[in-house]
Amino acid sequence: MKFAMSFAKSASAVAALSFVMAAGGAMSTAQADDTDPEALVNALQSVFGEHAGKRRGHANGFCVKGSFTPTDEAKTLSKAPHLSGKGPWPVVGRFSMGGGNPEAPNTQKDNARGLALHIDVGGGNVTDMVMISAPVFVAKTPAKFLELLQTVATKDKEKIGAFFKANPTSTNQGTWLKARPLPASYATASYFGVHTFTLTNAEGKSQIIKWRLVPKGGEVGLTDDEAKTKAPDFYKPELAERLAKGPAEFDLTAILGQEGDALDDPTAFWPEERKVVTLGALTISALEDDKTCDAGIFDPTNVVDGIEGPKDDGIFSLRSPAYAISFGRRTQ
Repeated sequence: MKFAMSFAKSASAVAALSFVMAAGGAMSTAQADDTDPEALVNALQSVFGEHAGKRRGHANGFCVKGSFTPTDEAKTLSKAPHLSGKGPWPVVGRFSMGGGNPEAPNTQKDNARGLALHIDVGGGNVTDMVMISAPVFVAKTPAKFLELLQTVATKDKEKIGAFFKANPTSTNQGTWLKARPLPASYATASYFGVHTFTLTNAEGKSQIIKWRLVPKGGEVGLTDDEAKTKAPDFYKPELAERLAKGPAEFDLTAILGQEGDALDDPTAFWPEERKVVTLGALTISALEDDKTCDAGIFDPTNVVDGIEGPKDDGIFSLRSPAYAISFGRRTQ
C-alpha cells in the first residue's frame, strides 16, 4: 500500500505537467532538436489509432510486482540507495508490447517487448527504469522519430522504403529482433536500456554504462512453428502459470562503456565484447492490479543521486514530456 501511494504521488506531478503543456507552457527540456512532444504523441495516434484509457506507446501490457536486491559489487559503481543499500527494495513493473495497439499480438517477432520498473528506494522516493527486448531504438533523434511515424502513417510503401534507405540505423532494431527467436515468455527475454547512464559511487568515481536485465534461467525462445500455435495474447496467462510455481528472476547488469562509445545515439550498437558487472537480482513474484501501474508513468529520466541520464540524447530528453502528454490524454 505504501508503494502504491508513492506511485500515486508521482501521478499528481505528471498530471500537473500535462496541464502546463496543454496550456502552452514552456518546457525546460534539453532536447537535441525542437521537436514538439505533442506532435510526437499525435503521430503515434496517427499510426496506431486513439484508444480511450490506453497508453500511446506500449499500449498492450500488464502490471506485476516484486523486489530488487543489490549485489555487494553494485555499491562500487553507484551510491544510489537501491544499489548501495541492503534491500530488498519493493518493485512495481509492467511488461508490454511495443507500439500503440492495445491488441498487439504477443506472436509478433519484430515488435520489441518492454519491461518498465518503478523501484521504491524509501523515504517516499522512487526511481524508474525502462527497457526493451532489443539493445537499440528505432530513431537517433526526436525529429527522425517524428518523421518515421509520419511516414509510416501514410501507409505508402515507397515512402516508407525511402525513409529506411535514407536512415539505415532505423532498421537496426527490427533486424536484430527478426534474427532471434520469438521469446517464449516475458520471463525468458533479456531487456536492454537503449540509453547510456553515468553511475557515480560514494568516492565520486563515475562510470558510463548501459542497463541489461538477463533472465536467470536463460533466454528461451520459440521456433516459428511453435509460435504459430500460440494465442495472440498468450504471455499473461503463461506468466501467471509460471509465477504460481515460483518467481521469475533476472540479473540486473551494467555493460561498461569505453572511450569512443556513442553516448547520444540510441540506434547505435555497443560492441558485444564488453565487461559486464552484475548489480543485483530482480524478482517478479506476482501479477499486480493494472490500476497500480496506470496511476502514473514509468519515466527513465526519474533517477536518484548516483545515477545520471545522458545530457545530449534527444530521444531520452523527450520521453518525459511525451509520456506526460500521453498520461494526460488517457486519464482525461
